[in-house]
Amino acid sequence: MFLARVLGSVVSTVKHDAYRRTKLMIVQPVRPTGDNDGDSLLAVDTVGAGVGETVIVLRQGVAAAQVLGVDRPPIRSVIAGIVDRVDARSPASAEPRPPERSP
Repeated sequence: MFLARVLGSVVSTVKHDAYRRTKLMIVQPVRPTGDNDGDSLLAVDTVGAGVGETVIVLRQGVAAAQVLGVDRPPIRSVIAGIVDRVDARSPASAEPRPPERSP
């Protein structure tokens, strides 16, 4: 599972039966900071995501099968959620600080 930003959609009139009645989106994996993290890819949209939104992408065939209700689909990536916000600390600020000592 990873975060991604929706870049656009793909229209295909000739496709495998498993892709019928699905919406294909181009997504760009991102870090919690919003910075790009790797190459863009295609994902089946199951939640009605729009361009520019940050989404949760599942990248496993088994997960795609469960979300789509299809046995062994030829689908690897599925948009499973739309992110409202990301609350994250940088790794350096996430480390616990030692308690302050009084003088």
